[in-house]
Amino acid sequence: MRLQSPKLALLLGAASSTLAFAGAAHAQQAQAETTSATALEEIVVTAERRSVNLQKAPLSVAAVSGDQLRAVTADGGDILALSGKVPSFYAETTTGRIFPRFYIRGLGNIDFYLGASQPVSIIQDDVVLEHVVLKSNPVFDVQQVEVLRGPQGSLFGRNTTAGIVKFDTIKPSEDLKGRFSASYGSYGTTTFDGGVGGPIADGLMFRASVLYQHRDDWVDNTFNGVSADGTVTPKKNAMGGFTEKDARLQVLAKPNDKLSALVSAHVRSYEGTSTLFLRNAITKGSNNVSVPRDKVAFDEAANNPQAYDTYGISAHVDYDFGPVTLTSISALEHTKGYSRGDTDGGAAANFPVGGVPNGFGQSQGRVRDLDQLTQEIRLASNGDGKLKWQVGGLYFDSRDTTEFDQRGVFLLPTSAGYNPNNWVLLNNLNTSWAVFGQASYQLTDALTITAGIRDTYDAKKTVLVKTSNNAANVSTYTGRRYVRLADEQVSWDLSANYQVNPDVSLYARTAKGFRGPTIQGRSAVFNADFTTADSETIQSYEVGFKSFLLDNTLRFNASAFTYEVKDIQLNGNDSNGNGVLFNADKAQAYGVEADMEWRPVQNLLLTAGASYLHSEIKDKRVYAQVCALNGVVVCTVENPTIKVGANTFAQIDGQPLPNAPKYNLNFTARYNIPVSDAGRFFVATDWNVQGYTNFVLYKTKEFYAKGAFEGGLKLGYENLDKGYEIALFGRNITNEKNLKGVIENYMAAVYNEPRIVGVSLSAKLK
Repeated sequence: MRLQSPKLALLLGAASSTLAFAGAAHAQQAQAETTSATALEEIVVTAERRSVNLQKAPLSVAAVSGDQLRAVTADGGDILALSGKVPSFYAETTTGRIFPRFYIRGLGNIDFYLGASQPVSIIQDDVVLEHVVLKSNPVFDVQQVEVLRGPQGSLFGRNTTAGIVKFDTIKPSEDLKGRFSASYGSYGTTTFDGGVGGPIADGLMFRASVLYQHRDDWVDNTFNGVSADGTVTPKKNAMGGFTEKDARLQVLAKPNDKLSALVSAHVRSYEGTSTLFLRNAITKGSNNVSVPRDKVAFDEAANNPQAYDTYGISAHVDYDFGPVTLTSISALEHTKGYSRGDTDGGAAANFPVGGVPNGFGQSQGRVRDLDQLTQEIRLASNGDGKLKWQVGGLYFDSRDTTEFDQRGVFLLPTSAGYNPNNWVLLNNLNTSWAVFGQASYQLTDALTITAGIRDTYDAKKTVLVKTSNNAANVSTYTGRRYVRLADEQVSWDLSANYQVNPDVSLYARTAKGFRGPTIQGRSAVFNADFTTADSETIQSYEVGFKSFLLDNTLRFNASAFTYEVKDIQLNGNDSNGNGVLFNADKAQAYGVEADMEWRPVQNLLLTAGASYLHSEIKDKRVYAQVCALNGVVVCTVENPTIKVGANTFAQIDGQPLPNAPKYNLNFTARYNIPVSDAGRFFVATDWNVQGYTNFVLYKTKEFYAKGAFEGGLKLGYENLDKGYEIALFGRNITNEKNLKGVIENYMAAVYNEPRIVGVSLSAKLK
């Protein structure tokens, strides 16, 4: 369904964002209103593997409730919906829904290699998800999301230099409980996110959760020429849709007061469209984009299909010995699938050079098989004494067989360039172990000191099983076929929390983080040698305060930070346009971030967040290849450049980190209009504004975003007694066309999602 009327779109859009981010759980608001007309409720986080009031955690952490997350994904959105909703957190993708890339305080990874290492760690129900495909596992029936900003080396999963995004789902309970959220909107966008659980027998309980998301294809392929690989064109509604089907079953056994065992199994089936690159959407000399979202002219790649199947199982066992609790977390994750795309973003016949079609390009990445095994053991003290401690160990093993296919494989045998051998096969192995410990001690009633340390060993190995041969099946590859890198380092953190009074606390934290060495193997498909990067380390410092003000009606938290990353791992292109991985000397950054939640009157809730970041790459020796096609620089480069043969490279010293917004501002508001003791109408809205964000390593007049914004709106009615809500909603209600990524040599753009408006229904079983 395509809603073309601007007035209708704005009306429904206004209805959409209401619940959006400010529509936090009606159960939470009901609780707040029964205790005080305006007082805010306490937020509990597990940022230190213990349940603690957010206001007393000695680090920068933001919490998003499950209801808040579901509100901003009513349009079929995925984990990327959090981008810009949390200060200092940014996310994007150029490989569809199966390959999100995350950034915290500017640190992330722009590489689209399937084996890429990211400095932001994703943890779902205490299980670390390392591979980029596993990081796209949908989050549904969620209780809470926590974003931990800064290095997190002591307690969680793998080492991480940037931070952690931690998802906790709703767990089984002894009482029968259930909830669901459903919506329908533009382009046939349909969602259902629900869960139900309760007792099976004494000491045995369950929870079953499901997610269904679907969008019809809505983008037309207008190419009306001859396709060398048999892609059917022109075709109306050829791409843009997806179908996501997920389920999870949890069984919790508590045979006595000492033992708790939670077993969880999940499965995912996904089919959809990979990211659409829009060739020549960017005009030289400007970052304005104007080509339509709903039309492309792709001559190849079968309309950009992608599909993945994933399953996993985990067991979380706790045994309370009295003074201490022993915890074991075992998990196995498996996935396989592929993603194919027209990488030039258009039809070569439409961009001739000398009368000859120019810029054929397509590729496919396929994970034939991936298995990740993790085992964590932890021993933690119990009680409310002055000393709290925990020690543990982690073993991590990830191995996959990954295939990269280039254009020649897909061409019809009668087409020029057909080469059935134009693909490579790689075996990747990553093993890691770590031992860690943390202790906190309450020196006085007001001052608590916390320290943690971790020793990590990380090893990666890549084997080139099959080279990309020519049409006669002869290999011309001269690079390495086996690479192994390993490193062992100690990371640590030290923090102090001072409780000025019951409503205000101050904290300071310093931490050293470590990201192990990385191998980039995809370049072998272009007959180029592997590229590698050594370990990077970060030293971070931050100070902040957390406060409850105005008689507990205002929560205001803020922090300031600075860090230096030595031997930072970066990604660029080589002289042949192939992706390369390398180390720069260092990167430095500083910034501030703040979160506010305020209920000035009983029926009005306001939230706001802001972050500012200044980052710089520091290395005068490092240059990055610039935008060039057929030897011609196609964009406006503003850095000093050098020539290497026919290729142009730009100096990146002093450049900001890529995909690191200069600032992010977000705001939400919700106003309730009571119509009975339990019933009320509401209107809610949320907005996000993004500051200057560079998409590449060098400075241009084209490849950046500045001042991009999106808004949501929601209008509805809810009944607190009966626990249901019905609403009109809209996401991106002004239908902003924001630049989210680029393909440099083709001046191709990646846009944000279009406006989605619709209706939603949610309910809770009490």
